[in-house]
Amino acid sequence: MKTVKRGYVPEDEKNFSYNSVVMLKKAANDIKYLIDNGYPIKSASVFVGDHYLLSERQRLALVRSVSCSEMLEQRKNRELSSLSDGCTVHIDGFNTIITLEVAYSGSPVFDCMDGCVRDLAGLRGTYRIVDKTEIALKAIGRELCRQKIGRAIFYLDKPVSNSGRLAQMIKDLFEDMQFQTETVVINEVDHELKKHENVISGDAIILDYCKSWYNLVRNVLAEDGLPENMLKVW
Repeated sequence: MKTVKRGYVPEDEKNFSYNSVVMLKKAANDIKYLIDNGYPIKSASVFVGDHYLLSERQRLALVRSVSCSEMLEQRKNRELSSLSDGCTVHIDGFNTIITLEVAYSGSPVFDCMDGCVRDLAGLRGTYRIVDKTEIALKAIGRELCRQKIGRAIFYLDKPVSNSGRLAQMIKDLFEDMQFQTETVVINEVDHELKKHENVISGDAIILDYCKSWYNLVRNVLAEDGLPENMLKVW
């Protein structure tokens, strides 16, 4: 399989250079102040982004990295430090897999205020399996085995291309794991995950509503030391 750098954009070398990150941290501080005082994140990012003349990628990195204090506290209160033996976990499939694919590709991923790791790779209804997909899935499997879970349910977005192929790949790779595995291909993954506990996702919309969540991606990447391509822009 051809080597693919998921999430790579040549302009990111400039977007997230040392000097750019210094500027982005100032912008993040401004956005944080505004959203803590009631401004919507979108309006705040436009206002601050225009002031600092930020690129679209830089603005997106800030939006995904910065959260208001109230949301940060609520997410932290629902975060699990570990998973209970034999539990069932509910995995935001594309979100979790793609972030790991981007990280293993050496493309920028971001150390966000809530402790999550997020990327800038847009799905836009199209996904294809790449050389990093199996690496990402095996890393997920190792962490779930380490946590001694009983069952893992992967939720994949039905409208996204190749969701069926990815579901089959998950079934094949997880067939001999120490826990049961199920793949669910549905239309509204976000809506479903909001109902559950033991959720694995980096999607802020899900984390703000689910009963509890586990920061699997960060723990996986921390196993060998957090990668150099993980950036902190706040």
